[in-house]
Amino acid sequence: MDYQKQKTLGGSFSLCGKGLHTGLSLTVTFNPAPENHGYKIQRIDVEGEPIIEAVAERVIETTRGTVLGKGDVRVSTIEHAMSALYALGIDNCLIQVNGPEFPILDGSAAPYVEKIHQVGVVEQNMPKDYYIIRKKIEVRDEKTGSCITILPDDDFSLTTMCSFDSKFINSQFATLDNMADYEKEIAAARTFVFVRDIMPLMELNLIKGGDLDNAIVIYEREVAQEQLDKLADFLHMDHIDASKIGYIQHRPLTWDNECTRHKLLDIVGDLALIGKPIKGRIVATRPGHTINNKFARLMRKEIKKHEVLAPIYDPTREPLMDIKRIRELLPHRYPMGLVDKVIEIGASHIVGLKNITANEEFFQGHFPSEPVMPGVLQIEAMAQCGGLLVLNTMDEPERCSTYFLAINDVKFRQKVVPGDTLLFKVEMASAIRHGIATMKGYCFVGDKVVSEATFTAQIIKNK
Repeated sequence: MDYQKQKTLGGSFSLCGKGLHTGLSLTVTFNPAPENHGYKIQRIDVEGEPIIEAVAERVIETTRGTVLGKGDVRVSTIEHAMSALYALGIDNCLIQVNGPEFPILDGSAAPYVEKIHQVGVVEQNMPKDYYIIRKKIEVRDEKTGSCITILPDDDFSLTTMCSFDSKFINSQFATLDNMADYEKEIAAARTFVFVRDIMPLMELNLIKGGDLDNAIVIYEREVAQEQLDKLADFLHMDHIDASKIGYIQHRPLTWDNECTRHKLLDIVGDLALIGKPIKGRIVATRPGHTINNKFARLMRKEIKKHEVLAPIYDPTREPLMDIKRIRELLPHRYPMGLVDKVIEIGASHIVGLKNITANEEFFQGHFPSEPVMPGVLQIEAMAQCGGLLVLNTMDEPERCSTYFLAINDVKFRQKVVPGDTLLFKVEMASAIRHGIATMKGYCFVGDKVVSEATFTAQIIKNK
């Protein structure tokens, strides 16, 4: 499996513009952040400069965009920036803004993408923490007909189908099969609004920053000339004939389905609030910020239920280390050889396997009438995997041995019995120093963690 590293920005950048709803002159600044920081937004115009975690549970409103809140502090119109960060693989970023919303800019994610390219992207040391979809997950709203479904897939992809309540613009779909195409196919898609929706917002003294430079305006149902003239004055544009329906804009559509491509852009931004990159295929029908957030919240609950993902095991694939190679590296022999094969190995992680049969010697006494694998042997098996990981990086590994120095944070969650296939996932907790290695290990049966431990080992060259 291709293990990627976390990424942050190569430097800070700022964008200035007016807020769509407030009309305020705003500046938003994007800064590099350390590993495992995630996305956080800081209101630097508020006393104490509070920070809001950009996660789905912090969303307090979705009617006119995605609004985050913490106490009395809120920040809105974040979805375009979040979309660009997620699509370009940025995992860690501190965002500072001097007002209650991000500037609307041109209504797309393109300005953010351009700035990210200017400062560059820096690879960090920690691995990117993907959440891999193993089963179908779905959120549905029967009232609106909105539905978001995610299915297992090798990467992240998205298909969006929209049905608008309009004769002028009815049904459209957009697909993003590869995130590498986001910049070319999605980023420049602008936000859009129907004339019928602008009128009430004008009456409420909202969208003070709206104009034809930051949105596509769709005039698809005829209104009185007086009303349309009032709208034209609001948008600082020439009066137009109320009998002629169509798009009202300064520049033509980039794509015929630009509106649905923007819906896809919004989904990516709202799903960035899950807090982890996803591997799975999303199919979204009639999406919007409300259903997007419901889905993101459900995904966060799923991730918490499966805090540690089990490795994917394909029994038909050739092992990276078979029992012969394992015995060349480890001195353990029957009955203490507890790793049958290694199916995955990287610079800082390893995945091994043991098939538990009824013929294991330890079942004779543990226990004859109720065979259960001793927990201490599960820890020993994890440690043997850790030894293989360490020795695989060394010159002349056959001349070295690893010995326990400490075992900590041990937890046993479920019995291991004959017929189970144990998967061991062991990761380096820190770099090897002075021949000392600290590792975190997990044992899985299926997708469930059955035991875990942190252990420290010493690497010694045999005489």
